Amino acid sequence: MASLAASGSNVRAAVRGPRSLSTANESVVVGDLQESTDWRVALADVRVIVHLAARVHVMQDNVPDPLAEFRRINVAGTLSLARQAVQAGVRRFVFVSSIKVNGEETLPGHSFSADDTPAPSDHYGLSKLEAEQGLKEIASQTGMELVIIRPPLVYGPGVRANFHMLLRAVARGLPLPLGGLNNKRSLVALDNLVNFIETCITHPDAANQTFLVSDGEDLSTTELICRIADSLGKPARLISIPLWMLKVGAMLLNKRDSLQRLSGNLQVDISKARDLLGWKPPLSVDEGLRRTVAGWR
Repeated sequence: MASLAASGSNVRAAVRGPRSLSTANESVVVGDLQESTDWRVALADVRVIVHLAARVHVMQDNVPDPLAEFRRINVAGTLSLARQAVQAGVRRFVFVSSIKVNGEETLPGHSFSADDTPAPSDHYGLSKLEAEQGLKEIASQTGMELVIIRPPLVYGPGVRANFHMLLRAVARGLPLPLGGLNNKRSLVALDNLVNFIETCITHPDAANQTFLVSDGEDLSTTELICRIADSLGKPARLISIPLWMLKVGAMLLNKRDSLQRLSGNLQVDISKARDLLGWKPPLSVDEGLRRTVAGWR
């Protein structure tokens, strides 16, 4: 957003509350993302929408019907925004979806592609797929251009969840039993994702396409920890434990999903973005990690 504003684009941010975003030229308070949200003020004179808001995967969901709640926000809220965008004359709708639409894991040596048959395995991924399907229908009926972007794990300043836990553990010098993992996972640095979104805002060949995006270098969890340690200037204290033992421990601790995200494979093929848009990640993994660590500190 800051780079768009700096390049001369007029950026308007739609925010939930009265807090303004300093990197935008203007902020408009719209409240929560839901079907009844009134977007008229936010959409006035807007040519392109980048839709980032969503109900994300919740580790401990206390609502009575989690899938209905995901659909209420991620599907109904998104499609309401798109219909109002059409009425406001918006030309292009850039929808940041999720790699979870493709699935949760890839086979060794294989990667997800943008044209694979979707196979979401959780409520969040399913709601993102249903939003994509609804947006495609609106786009086909109205002529509004649609761009769908499915990123894998995004890291950068302010990163949370497992990535934040790894940062903290490595910084504290804690021994980690992840020294023997040979998996491969695709990640995308926040600045790389932002750069790709900016490309999709303006590139004519991005219209009505679906893209996967990553840093272009896949790492095992063991390699990632070593790279994080280098960025922190700390030693990587890794212990090699067989994967089957890790799985037994995760099962006993009810942490199977967490282990899967650390030990499984999830690779994405970004050749479509390279070939169709001429895009390549401007940041290396090491530079992305350096910026993440700087922000974390």
